[in-house]
Amino acid sequence: MTERQEKILIMLAANSQVKVNTLAEKLAVSQVTIRKDLDYLDNLGFIKREHGYAILGSSEDVSRRMATNYEIKRKIAKIAAQTVEEGETVLIESGSCCTLLAEELANHKRVKIITNSAFLANHIRNAPYADLILLGGEYQTGSQVMVGAMTGKWANIFLSDKFFVGVDGFTEKFGFTGQDHLRTQTARSIARQAREVYVLTDSDKFLHQGRERLLKPSQVTAVFTDDRIPPAKDHFLQNRNVRIHKVSSAKNNMAA
Repeated sequence: MTERQEKILIMLAANSQVKVNTLAEKLAVSQVTIRKDLDYLDNLGFIKREHGYAILGSSEDVSRRMATNYEIKRKIAKIAAQTVEEGETVLIESGSCCTLLAEELANHKRVKIITNSAFLANHIRNAPYADLILLGGEYQTGSQVMVGAMTGKWANIFLSDKFFVGVDGFTEKFGFTGQDHLRTQTARSIARQAREVYVLTDSDKFLHQGRERLLKPSQVTAVFTDDRIPPAKDHFLQNRNVRIHKVSSAKNNMAA
C-alpha cells in the first residue's frame, strides 16, 4: 500500500465518506489516480465506492476499524511480525491489527497462517506467501469472522507456535476483554492451541472494558501496542511477566 493510499484511509476514518474530487484536491493528484487508488482499496475490502464518494462501512465493519489509527496499527503489525520465523505455523484471530500482521507475514515470510477471519483471508489472498487455512464455523457478516463451537473444534486439530489476537478492552480486574460473546468464546478456545499468545492492540483499548473476559494476563506472553498505553496498566502487565512492545504514536517513526 502506498503512502497516498494510507492517507486516503486516514481521511476516511475522520470523515466516514469523502468525495473523489476532494481527495484529488487534498492529495494533489488527478481524479483518475484517486480512482485507481480507490479501486485498489475497494478490492482489499477497506472501502466502498458509491456515486463519486469513497465511504467506510458501519462501526462494526472491519474496514472502518482498520482505517482508524491505521498508521499505528501498521507499525504494531510490523514489530509483531518480527517474532515469527520462517516455517512457523501461526494462528491469527480477526481484527484490524491482526489483519495487518497477516499482510506483513504473507508478503515477506513463508509461514502457514490459520485464521477464523474471512476478511483476513480475502485481504491477503494475492500475497506471494499467502499459505493459509480458514477455519469453519458460524459466519458473522459484520465482522466477517467464523465463530462458535465448530470453529473451536476445527482449531483443536492444529498445533500452533503462536496465537495473535485483538482485544476490545482491558481492566486490571478482568484482564483482556471482548465485546461479542461468540467471538470472545471462540478466541479463548483457539488460544488453547498455541504455545504462546500475543495481544495486538492500539492503546485506545486500554481505556475501555469489553463485556466479557477474554484472557487473563497470566495467559498472555506479550502485548504489542503503542506508547500511549496508560503507565499504570503498562506497569501492571509487566509486573505479571507480560512483555510490552511499544511503537511510537508519532507519524513515520517506529520504536520498540
